[in-house]
Amino acid sequence: MKRYRTILLTAAAVFLICFGLFAWITKPQSRRDMLRLNDLAQTVRAYRTHPEDLDGCQLDTALLVFNSEGFLIYASPDAPDSVRTLSEALGIGWLCIPVTDQGTICCTAAIPDPAERTLAASRRNLLTGFGVVFAVMMLTAVSVWLWLRRRVIMPFRNMRKFAENIAQGNLDEPLLIEQNHLFGSFAESFDIMREELRAARQREEMLKAREKEMIAALSHDIKTPVTGIKLICELLCVRTEDAYLRGKIGSISAKAEQINLLANDLLNTTLDTLGELNVSCQDMPAGVLAELIREHDTRSLVTADAVPECLICADRNRLSQVIGNIISNSYKYADTPITVRYAFSDGFLSVSISDQGNGIPEEDLPKLTQKYYRGENADGKDGSGLGLYISCVLMEKMNGALCCSSGQGNGLTVTLLIPLS
Repeated sequence: MKRYRTILLTAAAVFLICFGLFAWITKPQSRRDMLRLNDLAQTVRAYRTHPEDLDGCQLDTALLVFNSEGFLIYASPDAPDSVRTLSEALGIGWLCIPVTDQGTICCTAAIPDPAERTLAASRRNLLTGFGVVFAVMMLTAVSVWLWLRRRVIMPFRNMRKFAENIAQGNLDEPLLIEQNHLFGSFAESFDIMREELRAARQREEMLKAREKEMIAALSHDIKTPVTGIKLICELLCVRTEDAYLRGKIGSISAKAEQINLLANDLLNTTLDTLGELNVSCQDMPAGVLAELIREHDTRSLVTADAVPECLICADRNRLSQVIGNIISNSYKYADTPITVRYAFSDGFLSVSISDQGNGIPEEDLPKLTQKYYRGENADGKDGSGLGLYISCVLMEKMNGALCCSSGQGNGLTVTLLIPLS
């Protein structure tokens, strides 16, 4: 309220100053000095017979003297030369003063009308007053506009930009408005709200991260008992000759493997979300690939060419994860023999893993490496659609690539491009 009171008082003071200037500048002056006019008439009467002697008098004004017939008999040096008769003097607005002698008009004196000069001066003063008042008002208006722009408009713009940042989720940029502005307290409140929102978001992100870390830990811990179940199933299969029991034990082992795959998918997805799908590449002989393929070919369906003698740069554990995902998918969806071929391609060792299943339509091939995508042949089969997506991410992190190719009815080929050392 104090600021508004100051504004009103300032505006009132400016108005009063402008009004006073206008009243002083346009103050009317005395129009005619009758005593002075009478003295002038007496002077002209005294010199009517010898009007040329008026040049020696202090008249302080232009003077024309006309005889009783209205013709010019005297003109002061500063009088206009164009006026020769009394009617012409009246035509240009001069004040004509009859000069009498014993009640008879003997001549007429004409001088510029003081009222006209006063009026002209008043007009000039009026125009000057309007100019001064207009200038003062314009200066005041510009000052008020600059003040409003700095104190009101710009803070509003900053608050609008701040609201846009909040709507876009940008909670790190503060609202910069000085405390002594009109909206300083509001700005401080909005900035406190921003800080609280940012703190709430940080708490939410922290809770989500902890939740994902807990899921990752549980997924990892689940793998240990599942591995134990599979080993016990293998041991029981060796110890019993009963075909029925062998079938049941095989079913348990298959379910345990499904749980293991789901736990792997869940673990990898969580790690990917947390940004912890890390790789540590190092040089190793390409013969490692044969070991990894034998390790994951639990059903002995893979036929592989000889591995070329070369050095590759990769992460052995992540490469094992990729190969295991590809072979597992082939078991699950194709259930046919698998062929592995090797070739060199522009600084990469190309590893092509092919099955003999029904293949994938050409338009669906780019979707195979997308998160959560599962094709038509996945109906009724366990899975999350993350295996090839995670494998593709891991290959890219190892500076390689994973690509898929297929022909309808000709099986699916997954090609790994592994960088050479």
